[in-house]
Amino acid sequence: MARKQSVVRDILFATDFSPQSEEAGRLASAYARALGSRLHILHVAASRHGSHEQRVRKLAGQLGRGLETVTAAEVGTPAARIIRYATDHDIGLIVIGAHGRTGVSKAILGSVAELLARTAPSPVLTVPPTATARLETEATVDEAGGLHRCVACARPSEDLICSACRDRIRAEAFDQKLDTERKARV
Repeated sequence: MARKQSVVRDILFATDFSPQSEEAGRLASAYARALGSRLHILHVAASRHGSHEQRVRKLAGQLGRGLETVTAAEVGTPAARIIRYATDHDIGLIVIGAHGRTGVSKAILGSVAELLARTAPSPVLTVPPTATARLETEATVDEAGGLHRCVACARPSEDLICSACRDRIRAEAFDQKLDTERKARV
């Protein structure tokens, strides 16, 4: 399939497989079609797991119909790995879903989208969570009638932070500790 000439030859969609990144994926795919660009789909995890590569390929099959796609699953700190990938592959546009965190949860968990917007080698399109996506997500109700949502991803949770986000946060903290220890040895 011949590609149209485009200023943005390669578009990177960085995903964490969250509901917030689904809309960003659809938008990245639409931009790639409109611009005749190649669509790169990247997932960065705290540790290597075979299912990550499978999920990225499956996502490429869903988003990349009629597009030239490149898939990758890497291990490391998300913002750093996304920036390295974008630099190594001459990416013209990075598309990423924004979780819409503010206040304490943003301070604790950080913001990959914000860090990318400030330091990436190419323009970054952050796609905010949509109101419909938030309304479609069912919330659990405790005995007092209060709604519970994970402060990190806004999905229904029995706890302040859901188990998936808690595992991810712990893995990221462990990776940072290992990096600090490695740097101290050098």
